Amino acid sequence: MSLSPLDLIALTCNSLRSNLLRSGLTSLGVFMGVAAVSATLQVGSISRAVIAEQLAQREAPQVFIGLWGVRDKEPKLEDMEFLRQQLQGWQAISAINWIGSSQTLFQDEEAEPFMLAVSPDYLLTTGRRVLLGRPFTAADFDNYRPVVVIDQFLADKLFKGQEPIGQLIFSEQRPFLVVGVIETKFNSDGDEPKGNLLLPLSTYSAMTGSQRIDSISVRPNDLKDMKNLEEQAKQLLKQHFTGSDFYAGNNVEEILKQKETLELASRGLTAVGIISLLIGGVGIANITIAAVIERTSEIGLRRAIGAKRRDILLQFILEALILSLVGGTAAIATVHGLTVVVADTFKLLYKFESRTAALSLSSALLVGVGAGFLPSLQASQLDPVKALR
Repeated sequence: MSLSPLDLIALTCNSLRSNLLRSGLTSLGVFMGVAAVSATLQVGSISRAVIAEQLAQREAPQVFIGLWGVRDKEPKLEDMEFLRQQLQGWQAISAINWIGSSQTLFQDEEAEPFMLAVSPDYLLTTGRRVLLGRPFTAADFDNYRPVVVIDQFLADKLFKGQEPIGQLIFSEQRPFLVVGVIETKFNSDGDEPKGNLLLPLSTYSAMTGSQRIDSISVRPNDLKDMKNLEEQAKQLLKQHFTGSDFYAGNNVEEILKQKETLELASRGLTAVGIISLLIGGVGIANITIAAVIERTSEIGLRRAIGAKRRDILLQFILEALILSLVGGTAAIATVHGLTVVVADTFKLLYKFESRTAALSLSSALLVGVGAGFLPSLQASQLDPVKALR
């Protein structure tokens, strides 16, 4: 006759209580393994959050190609279209003319934002969101309208809480109509923002009589394609502009290096966590084998009075499961508490993730049950007569 689930659990708990020291040491082994795995996952989670925050503070990851070294030919929008057709793996491409700091006035307020003349896809390339008003339209470029889009920093400095949309400002003694406000982003060099003022590239060309563009920005489909896209763009332009050299770089170089370092560290910690967890599994296997040897006569007696092999198997597996559950739960709670303290101390982004906890606990249960299965199976297959002898 099979034991009921409640009787099986009670019998298992009594068995573990009969040797608390051994059970505690086995749970400690599981605790150390799960703590190592959980800590590794937490480090990876915090690292990803920190990198994501750094990326969010800047413009979207993009490759810059400087065209200052072009000889014998003035770089124009047609050359950007050449890249658009030949490049692979890009999400958006835009051209920029770096005008520089410009004295900008609105009523009694004054600022010196950095002025850029941009092509239609500039906002898509940089990933900047429009907060007020609208972005440039095709009509703005086609009709050479004297309109500008400013960033939030410049809007706050010039308008002091007033509505900026539809206001007329003067930059380099020329009037411009404000049609949009975009979010402010930090520069790749970490300098504090001074404000940005954008105007259509066609408008700037009409003002200066020059069709030249200074640089081309390319936003990749995937961050991991950044280096490949950078090299691809340089090679294509070298073929397009024979005898010229180009500067090519990106705005997330140091973040990419930091990401690579954190990934290497995470892999190392993962290896340590797996080894620790396997050591905990060996401890569970040892205690199960020892328990089987010590309780051979008990197993024979239970089998002789009608206990089924399944009952014996389930009892020993349940012992391994409980030890893994206790050690794993304690490890997750401990690592979470320590992570909260460290995150608060160093101002790191941390949020408890149930998925991470479930993965850590599942690994402990899997190793525990897996390590205890073979000894449990051997115990269930003992011959009652031999066991009683």
